[in-house]
Amino acid sequence: MQKVWTGGRVTPAEALRLHRLPLSELGGLANRRRELARAAAYGGRGNEIVTYIVDRNINYTNVCNVYCKFCAFYRTEKDADSYVISLPELDQKIEETIALGGTQILLQGGHHPKLTKQWYLDLLSHMRSKFPSVNIHGFSPSEFVHFREVFGEPLEKIIGDFKAAGLGSIPGGGGEILVDRVRERISPLKARSSDWLEVMDIAHRLGLSSSATMMFGHVETIEDRIEHLDRIRVQQDSSKGFTAFIGWTFQAENTRLKAPAAGADDYLRTQALARIYLDNFPSVQSSWVTQGLEIGQVALKFGANDLGSIMIEENVVSQAGTTFKMTVPDMHRLIADLGYEPHQRDNWYHLLN
Repeated sequence: MQKVWTGGRVTPAEALRLHRLPLSELGGLANRRRELARAAAYGGRGNEIVTYIVDRNINYTNVCNVYCKFCAFYRTEKDADSYVISLPELDQKIEETIALGGTQILLQGGHHPKLTKQWYLDLLSHMRSKFPSVNIHGFSPSEFVHFREVFGEPLEKIIGDFKAAGLGSIPGGGGEILVDRVRERISPLKARSSDWLEVMDIAHRLGLSSSATMMFGHVETIEDRIEHLDRIRVQQDSSKGFTAFIGWTFQAENTRLKAPAAGADDYLRTQALARIYLDNFPSVQSSWVTQGLEIGQVALKFGANDLGSIMIEENVVSQAGTTFKMTVPDMHRLIADLGYEPHQRDNWYHLLN
């Protein structure tokens, strides 16, 4: 389609037709849109550069009371292996991350019904004061909606107080599919689509950037995926706070939600469609964590310009049976083998080397 090649905005109906194209043709269009999106980045060298980040995913608790059917990580307070992280353990994990060149902590947990607001503020203040060079990329929108219910305060106040205590940016977790009919089936106790978007809108207005995500390949339709993309595109038009889109496939092992595994074709097709549809998103991350290193590399020719994190620690997806590993040398090899320049970045896509 000429409109896609020249950078024009596509409609949901056009997106559905694009999804039906041969994979190689769709990938070529997505790669073109990647070039258009990156042309102005990094002093005109955006098309030559593929980035990655060194960070660690620290789950501060696995206690959660929303019982999502797709999650193998959560525990109840009564489970023997439930936990809330201690400050010494947290410090050790951050020190290890810094020693490996890490610049960010991805801080997420379950929806713990008893942790107080002051507990979270003390945690953030401790991290900021002891490790001032490390960005705290923490608390998904569904966690903030949970905080609103537990703390009995407006979202603006909670997010503002968390920012003042040290929060630097917000991950897009909990997005799943932003269609409530789907959310009712896979996570009936979790935040609704409008809640997720409201958190992001408030965060962006308060000066906190975020990522946007989509977990697909379970009970949703292609039309549902397009509706999800449309909702975050509309949000980005309004608040302009999303730094990147990250899509990944549902991992079924050890979960109560059973669905056929989405293969590489479905993953690459959906990522390519996302790059084309999300014309106002500067970056798209490849999901090697769920797809493996080779498909993660191939995704760089299907619209992605970033390989994400080396994931020093990852606990949620691995509980569902996916345990791919990546190192910085792996990142450099995968990127360089395609003729791109590998560069480490921070959360805001500033180059660090």
